[in-house]
This record gives sequence, structure tokens and C-alpha cells, in this order.
Amino acid sequence: MSPAFYHVLHVLSVIVLTGGTFYGFAAAAESRKKVMIITGFASLVLLVSGIGLLHKLQYGFPAWAIVKLVCWLGLSALAGIGYRKRKQAGLFMTIVFALVAIAVITIYVRPF
Repeated sequence: MSPAFYHVLHVLSVIVLTGGTFYGFAAAAESRKKVMIITGFASLVLLVSGIGLLHKLQYGFPAWAIVKLVCWLGLSALAGIGYRKRKQAGLFMTIVFALVAIAVITIYVRPF
């Protein structure tokens, strides 16, 4: 598969995972199972497409990829926390926004 395919798949899964995480902070408790399945699948696709893109572009495993991996772990964890900690949703949404911003800035600036 081409790097463009991996890139599109990666970006789409970031959008789905981020949207599902924000939805988890506001949705009714009955939708928990469905949202967890969607965000879990998006998280897996995000990881596989990111690693596949690194392989296709022959980057190895640079330091900026580690930063993005930490952001991915945080975002994936917050997807499940949204249903349990409703009172702290504002704080968690700020953290989600910060993680996504750090991941996007890291890919374009690549400071390492």
C-alpha cells in the first residue's frame, strides 16, 4: 500500500478517535459500549497506520514518533475515562485538546 493510503487512514482515525473521546464526555451512559468499540477500533487503526507510515517512509523510530506515541496513549486512555469522571470533563477535554495539539505541532515542527 502507498504512503498516501496510510496517511489518509491515519488522519481519519485521529478524527474519529478525537471525536469519539469528546462524545464520551457528553453522551448518555447507555452509549458507552458503542463508543468504546468505535474509539478502540480507531485507536488500533491509528497505531497501525502510524507505524505503517513510518515504515513506508523509512524513518525508523525517531524521537518525534515517541512523542506522538505518548499522545496516542493519553488520547486512548481518556476515551474510556470520559464516562467515569463526568465532573472533570472540562479538565479532560483541555487535556485532549493539548495532546492533539502537541501531536500535530510535533509532526510539522519535528524539533528532535
